[in-house]
Amino acid sequence: MSATAPLHAVFASTRQAMEAVQADQLSAQSPCAEWDVAGVINHVVGGTQFFTAGMKGEQPSEGQDWAAGDYMAAFDQAAAECVACFEEEGALDKMVALPFGEMPGSAVMGIAMTDVFTHGWDIAKATGQSTDLAPELAAGILARSQQAISPEWRGPEGSPAPFGMEAECPEGACAADQLAAFLGRQV
Repeated sequence: MSATAPLHAVFASTRQAMEAVQADQLSAQSPCAEWDVAGVINHVVGGTQFFTAGMKGEQPSEGQDWAAGDYMAAFDQAAAECVACFEEEGALDKMVALPFGEMPGSAVMGIAMTDVFTHGWDIAKATGQSTDLAPELAAGILARSQQAISPEWRGPEGSPAPFGMEAECPEGACAADQLAAFLGRQV
């Protein structure tokens, strides 16, 4: 298995959730209080471009309203460019400067995977799709998140903290729901 196989799987999972969104669902509230489904889509495309820019040592482009156009094409292009930059020789070992710190490319890929996968969950939840997304992948991201996310990275919705406070999760919930609750979503 290649080092980027999980990243490919994350993009495939989120793509499936995005592809099922109907036009009248774009204004549906998402589990992220500040965004509707269109806002989450814009964040996923823009966030994917952000990680690519970071890996290339470039400034990310300003956000735009991809949800107003062919957001699937924008997502596919952003995902392909993102995967390609992580597949470059030495990409996972090089140090990458992001606005919130310097870290190895492998850590940047882990953050990108968590962000894209979790926002795929947000889209699925907001549009009434199954949230039991890629169980093995979700379990792996959950395990890595539980090791990497410390309390100082958490805060209430709308705070500068990147993650919400851990939420309750029903016993027996699927791994993707457990990950969402760990990252502060109401499941």
